[in-house]
Amino acid sequence: MRLPPPASRLVTRLFVEQLSVIDCAYLDAQRGVVGESWIVDIELDGDLDDQSMVLDFAEVKKRLKRALDGSADHTLIVPLRHPGLELERRDDRISLNFRGPEAGPIEHHAPPQALTLLDAKQVDSDSLAAHLQPILAREVPANVARVGLRLRHERIEGAYYHYTHGLKKHTGYCQRIAHGHRSRLEIRLGGQRDAALEAAWAQRWRDIYLGTREDLRQRQNGRLRFAYRAAEGAFELELPESRCDLLESDSTVERIAEFLAARTAAEHPGRGIEVRAYEGVMKGALAHAGAPQ
Repeated sequence: MRLPPPASRLVTRLFVEQLSVIDCAYLDAQRGVVGESWIVDIELDGDLDDQSMVLDFAEVKKRLKRALDGSADHTLIVPLRHPGLELERRDDRISLNFRGPEAGPIEHHAPPQALTLLDAKQVDSDSLAAHLQPILAREVPANVARVGLRLRHERIEGAYYHYTHGLKKHTGYCQRIAHGHRSRLEIRLGGQRDAALEAAWAQRWRDIYLGTREDLRQRQNGRLRFAYRAAEGAFELELPESRCDLLESDSTVERIAEFLAARTAAEHPGRGIEVRAYEGVMKGALAHAGAPQ
């Protein structure tokens, strides 16, 4: 007698696209310190609860977004197994020296919460996702059997750049001296987008550190050292001058947009300038300069 095939188990999967964006910076063996913005998509496999749900969307956002915000977001991500890394841990401070980038080494000192220490040789979307997966898995109820996540980039038509910065006056995570963003840029000259101007700034600010002049503590041997004290503690960063640009103001996105608009207006007198500068994904600031728009 032939037995019937076993019944297949029904698997229900919940998904949330763009649950959050991780705005961060990471150390790269070639590029140095890189500002990044990763969009986070998640999937949950599990049995349905007494509400006939894998997990209520409100709970997904509350539990998992909170876990993401408290882990890698607005931190410097460090590949612990990279051979060029020297790292010293104390209770209230982590100091590191990262050798390998062609432009020169990077030195960073900060409170522990300002860093994500990754058990990997290099930082990329896969290694960071593997680090975050068990952190998110601890936040879900027992009926959820698997938490999956994917990190991806925003699709950008046109110019963009990776920048890193720190905002010492900020009371939240932005105070950390080395966090960053992958950002679009739109520049309008006389009401029309100028792709050449956008590309020129994107090239100039490729993998750039945008420092505030008043935070500059030392300029020596082709290197800049920035330092300040913020609510979380003392921060220091030293890196090659070739990978920095100095602003006379704080490096908020509002000030970045103003800086780009004023510089472009000076180079194109009599023309109306509009700069739409992004800080990561789907947020940013507008600035106008020159002739009235």
